[in-house]
Amino acid sequence: MSGPASPTREAPLRIVRTLARDVRDLAFSPPVAHVYHPLDYAFDAHRQYLERHCRPGIDALLLGMNPGPFGMVQTGVPFGEVSLVREWLGIDTGVEPPPVQHPKRPVQGFACTRSEISGSRLWGWARDRFGTPDAFFGRFFVWNYCPLAFLEASGRNRTPDKLPAAERQPLYRACDRALAAIVTHLAPRRIVGIGRWSEARARALFEDSMPVGHILHPSPASPLANRGWPEAAEAQLRTLGVTVP
Repeated sequence: MSGPASPTREAPLRIVRTLARDVRDLAFSPPVAHVYHPLDYAFDAHRQYLERHCRPGIDALLLGMNPGPFGMVQTGVPFGEVSLVREWLGIDTGVEPPPVQHPKRPVQGFACTRSEISGSRLWGWARDRFGTPDAFFGRFFVWNYCPLAFLEASGRNRTPDKLPAAERQPLYRACDRALAAIVTHLAPRRIVGIGRWSEARARALFEDSMPVGHILHPSPASPLANRGWPEAAEAQLRTLGVTVP
């Protein structure tokens, strides 16, 4: 029988449970047709991610925006490309698809065969550069600012910044509280937004207390990312004072 969880492992779980509770009952109007909440239906998978890989004293917190339809929506892990979450992070259970789903964007969990290109680039880079999860997470942790995914009736992804101000404000308040709490727990030397939007959210809270910067988002919608994301991201990390192997 395992003993009680250590405070180091329990603190991130408390932060995530509070965030999940704080956003659970928020309402969103059209064109948002469906809202996916992986911290609810994929909590066990996310818990494994936190318990294995969330370690205080890191060089940088890598901050994403919100779950992608073929990443965290499926696996409960930020940028969670199925194959890399399963084969490199060692997580392949803990997702119970929600009862109400968008017909064009079903939650298939680890049976999903669609690729999350952003996640493939991010976690593929981590694997190729650091070799093992222990080596990577000794230096970094990846966290999504917003835990919700928003889908329009067409199935199109709608990002949090496109929500009306009256809907953004309570969402951002909850996400800001969670970000402040996880930063307190992790005590990173800096925050690095994965994209400029995430950098801006971090600057709003931490510009006066720690270095904040950004790297290029690995989205396939970015021509720069398509021309060599790992090289571009590493150059930006070096500019921010972060060394890579």
